[in-house]
Amino acid sequence: MISLPEDCVSEILSHTSPPDACRFSLVSSTLRSAADSDMVWRSFLPSDYEDIVSRAVNPSALQFSSYKQLFHALCSPLLLDGGNKSFKLDKLSGKKSYILSTRDLSITWSSDPMFWSWRWRLCFMGTEETYSETE
Repeated sequence: MISLPEDCVSEILSHTSPPDACRFSLVSSTLRSAADSDMVWRSFLPSDYEDIVSRAVNPSALQFSSYKQLFHALCSPLLLDGGNKSFKLDKLSGKKSYILSTRDLSITWSSDPMFWSWRWRLCFMGTEETYSETE
């Protein structure tokens, strides 16, 4: 593979996984250059990554100069849509994960107290008291 042009190696690596690209980057400086290329890391990002980034509560936290940096930034939880959702990529597979706020859910008959009510409960964690909302 070392004798192949860098673009060809990057194309091959773009069909692997993020951990594979990282492992290949340890083999030689030629493979490192190919494995670190934007072509490779762009392929590991979800097709709607621009939309995800645009919905971030704090877009300045996503300062990146390469797709590899963006991939790693998206592997940490990112608040979206006014803080009602959390998003992150799985480091190994690149699969998307969302966590939804209960207040962001559409619950049938949620406005009717006979079927649904928001309750508060007091939780004791060590010596610290915290309030959390439960359904």
